[in-house]
Amino acid sequence: MSNKFNISLSSDLLEKYLIGQASDSETKIIEDLINKDPEVKAAYDKMQCDLELVSQANAVEAPSHLLTNILSELDDKPVVTMATNNKSERKRTWASFAVAASVAALLFGATSYKLYQQNQQLLSENQVIVEEIFDLRTDIATNHSTLDFLRKHLDQLNNPETEKYVLKGNRRAKDLQTVVYINSKEQTSMLDVVSLPSLQKEKCYQIWADIQGKMVSLGILNEADRRLQNIPYTKDALGLSITIEPKGGSIEASSETPVAEISLKLND
Repeated sequence: MSNKFNISLSSDLLEKYLIGQASDSETKIIEDLINKDPEVKAAYDKMQCDLELVSQANAVEAPSHLLTNILSELDDKPVVTMATNNKSERKRTWASFAVAASVAALLFGATSYKLYQQNQQLLSENQVIVEEIFDLRTDIATNHSTLDFLRKHLDQLNNPETEKYVLKGNRRAKDLQTVVYINSKEQTSMLDVVSLPSLQKEKCYQIWADIQGKMVSLGILNEADRRLQNIPYTKDALGLSITIEPKGGSIEASSETPVAEISLKLND
């Protein structure tokens, strides 16, 4: 047997190691010897085997009835599930849920706002379309009215019963020219101002009908109204004349000579 092994035996290191009383440094020495020296390992194995035999010889068997009672007691007790400490897990779950809810709320809010803007834009566009349709209908109605007015006037002008009378100005109103259309059968009269010479601001042109020597006003002539327009029909009128009157017109014709006049030869 080697000197190292004799040292371990004399110092009882191997025995202390075997029963677990060796210090860390002693344990390191014994383990190195066991691993490196076959004699030490053989002695360690023999001592371990002897120790097991002694333990078995001195062991006392537990009473069987004690084990039975323990098992029975365990069977009678309710099974208790040990609560795991998942507080942090619950926190993480609620945090994830809160984040998901926040994201969903933001997406819902953004989507709702976008839909609201689109709805407002559609309402605005619809309002514009409604207004345009209303304006278009108004224009169509106006155009229909104008066309109907022109159609009636054209029908009157083309009517064989319609007489055309042209009033031209004298030396006091050389450029004056007005056309009157009279239909005694339909009892309609129309006036077309072709041209009117300029007057002073406090003066105006006024047209009259001569009915048995009495002058009846048919209206004031205005350069701005250079369009075909209706004038009162005067039955049995002998003539038409245009005079210069104060601005706004007169109830009675001026005593001055008319600037234009014409005799009428109406059909019976």
